[in-house]
Amino acid sequence: MGPVDEGEKGTGGAAEGPGRGSDFLQLDIGDAPAGGKAEWLARRLRQAIADGRLAVDSRLPPTRVLAAELRVSRGVVTEAYRRLAEDGHVQGRRRGGTVVVAAPSPLPAPPPAGASRPPVPAAAGDAVTPAALFPGSPGAEIFEALRDVRARVDFTPGRPDLAAFPRASWLRAERAVLAELSAEHLGYGDPRGAPQLRRAVAGWLARGRGIRVGPEEVLIVAGTAQALTLLNPVLLADGIDRVAVEDPGSLGTRQHLLHGGLATPPVPVDEDGVRVGELRRTGARAALLTPAHQFPTGVVTSGGRRRELLRWAGDGGLIVEDDYDAEHRYDRPPVPALRALLADRVCYAGSVSKLLAPALRIGWLVPPPRYRDALVEAKRFTDLGNAVLPQLVLARLMDSGELERHLRQLRARHRRRRDAMIGAIAEHLPGAVVHGAAAGLHLTVTYPPEVPDTALAAAALARGVKCQPLSWHRQLPGRPGLVLGYAATPAGAIAEGVAALGAALRELA
Repeated sequence: MGPVDEGEKGTGGAAEGPGRGSDFLQLDIGDAPAGGKAEWLARRLRQAIADGRLAVDSRLPPTRVLAAELRVSRGVVTEAYRRLAEDGHVQGRRRGGTVVVAAPSPLPAPPPAGASRPPVPAAAGDAVTPAALFPGSPGAEIFEALRDVRARVDFTPGRPDLAAFPRASWLRAERAVLAELSAEHLGYGDPRGAPQLRRAVAGWLARGRGIRVGPEEVLIVAGTAQALTLLNPVLLADGIDRVAVEDPGSLGTRQHLLHGGLATPPVPVDEDGVRVGELRRTGARAALLTPAHQFPTGVVTSGGRRRELLRWAGDGGLIVEDDYDAEHRYDRPPVPALRALLADRVCYAGSVSKLLAPALRIGWLVPPPRYRDALVEAKRFTDLGNAVLPQLVLARLMDSGELERHLRQLRARHRRRRDAMIGAIAEHLPGAVVHGAAAGLHLTVTYPPEVPDTALAAAALARGVKCQPLSWHRQLPGRPGLVLGYAATPAGAIAEGVAALGAALRELA
């Protein structure tokens, strides 16, 4: 729900709030640029939320009251509140007014022009330079190290907008679940997952991905990462010691496979998807693919390439299908999952990490029948199954249609942020080529190869902008580039961050 004003019905707009007009945050409309009052007001309110002057659960003044005190039209205030709601910072609560629901982390100020930039602090408090965070061959700890570094603008790929988590819907569903929950549900659950969630996931996959499975075919796991951890020993026991991966492809996924003792021969990706001829030449009996929205290029595997892949799988290959970002699409029609076309040779994995929040640690695995029992056993002896209560809440959101409504809202917001990033790239990185714009939560840009992308990522971080170099996700040589997530960043910050990238590239070149 959008912002609303408390007390405006039957009270003439009189309502107590945290402050009014010029007394409220000492706002002075004279500071606002002509024609940019709504953006100015939204920025000032966003700063106040970030630095704690507007705490979570505090109310904003009614739009009518604040407009009168600032001597601006009510539309200016309404538009500013709408932008904050779109960013996930405030929420309208009918008679409760417009309430602050989420605060961004306070961000360090950018260094002054020409000043030497201090080293970026690591999580442990030790000084570490930006260059040290971007080695040519990153280790398994690199994602945690980079995540702990503060930045003014965070373009980390795969990072959803956590401020958009549907708190109200989740709380309603949780209260309803608890009201109906019997005592036995508080004991140990089924290691395969709660039956209610397995039924809900089966329906979700049928509606959205064209996969028709029964609840007994679904295994609930703690995200795609655990799916791979469970799958690794099962594949090794079946004599599979190599899993081919896309190139470029996810560094994190590759690290999980390597940690499990599996080799990861690279297979090039082109504009149609993974090259099946190159896949055959690796001799690998299994391949991990992201056919709906390839990470990081954003390529959708073409119909012809899909038929080639299915022939390869029919000849004895196994496809591990990571349905990465499949639901986040904007300018293209949906494509069915490979699991819907060849059930016996595709092991399908998905999660709600990008749709709701990674912290939930809820995903699903739909394996071929021959692996199902071994995977259930592996799950049983790993953790006895996921926590039951969050599973039941998610099942209720799926069954009620709330999750699909949330997805529709996210698509509209992500599309606007995607468009803002494309526009900023055109302005500030005019020589860059944008890849993967039709879907997902990130863009990949490549640029002429004079500057190593690790050096550019380090220079960007020194300017307060966090991103990942494309070379991290390659095993084979290729053009330098950056992988830029946009889902969690408001449009104004996107423009600021891309401008800093352009300045860094010009400085290095």
